[in-house]
Amino acid sequence: MENEKQTGNQTTGKNGFEPVLGLSDQMEAPSAHWGTVYDQPEPDELLELTVIVPARNVEPRLAACLESLVSQSEETFELGLDWELIVVDDHSSDRTAEIARGFAGVTVTEAGKLEPGWTSKNNALWTGAKRARGRWLLFTEAEALHEPGNLNRALHEATRHKAGLLSYSPRQMVDGLWQRSLLPLIFCELELAYPSAKVSDAGQRIAAANSKFLLFEREAYRRVGGHASVAESEIEDLELAALAKRRKIGLRFRYADDALSTRSCRSTTEMIEDWTRKLPLLFDNCLALAFWRLIDIVLLVALPVLAIEFWNAPLFAHSAQWLIAGWILALVWVRTLFRFYGRVAKSHFSFADCILAPLGLPLFVALLCRGWSQHRTLKRVN
Repeated sequence: MENEKQTGNQTTGKNGFEPVLGLSDQMEAPSAHWGTVYDQPEPDELLELTVIVPARNVEPRLAACLESLVSQSEETFELGLDWELIVVDDHSSDRTAEIARGFAGVTVTEAGKLEPGWTSKNNALWTGAKRARGRWLLFTEAEALHEPGNLNRALHEATRHKAGLLSYSPRQMVDGLWQRSLLPLIFCELELAYPSAKVSDAGQRIAAANSKFLLFEREAYRRVGGHASVAESEIEDLELAALAKRRKIGLRFRYADDALSTRSCRSTTEMIEDWTRKLPLLFDNCLALAFWRLIDIVLLVALPVLAIEFWNAPLFAHSAQWLIAGWILALVWVRTLFRFYGRVAKSHFSFADCILAPLGLPLFVALLCRGWSQHRTLKRVN
């Protein structure tokens, strides 16, 4: 892929139209059926931006997301004139579509028929993309809350850094002990596995993105093949980022608490099921990661216990040696605590949440092992 040549030509459909969201002709042209890029011509006039929100049974959280987006319409950046907002109702059984229609200027459309080889989410995103009239396409989710002015700033940032794909990792809003103790552990590992500086470096092969905020330049989206190229993937954001790196369209990725926030998990049960499924997809070394976090548990628990035992050892001729040994173990424990906190702080969670992180270690280890086991079983079945 790295060696593929770019050309200025574009594929045309039967009627001589340039395909909307079409693939560059350096890529093999797929057959013309639903789910390809040959369905309709390009719009005569492009808007500045299209925001696409896939929505499936998100009645409790959709209104807040749309409010944070619609409120960014202003005189110089007016919704309906300069940009558009498309909600793709993925056959919801609740009031999702009704809520979306209640916002002036929002276009509501229904996801296309789900074909074999597609996930429901990618199908909805692709439906919205094919209707998009923007020079830039922003794919976001109903859980995301966008800060005022975020859309304009993101467009300027992408242009300034010549990024065909700009992605933000949002601030995570958490509730309850288990979310506050577990999620910092997960996100610090994500930051270590996919460091933003390396992801944004064109010279590095590592790639990452976050589905809460994927801003594509229109031609860049064409060149990666759109969501049709990752139709069956459950981690379409990472795979699109990898394609962006290989096609050399320019990838920028960063933590952006100034841009958006999200509350992905509404309950502990939802969090456990969600991350059990995701962890083996995000980390190739789940068992190794579980082993090292198990070592953290042993050190954090055993070292202070041993130190106290040494300090309370019966007094005899060599009691001073036991006392010194206890203090050495205590110092090692303190150093382990600082090392652990320094690692977890990379998650960008608050100090209080990072302090609680040791309590989440047993659950994190369990999820890594459970996720690895389920993923291995699924691969065998397939």
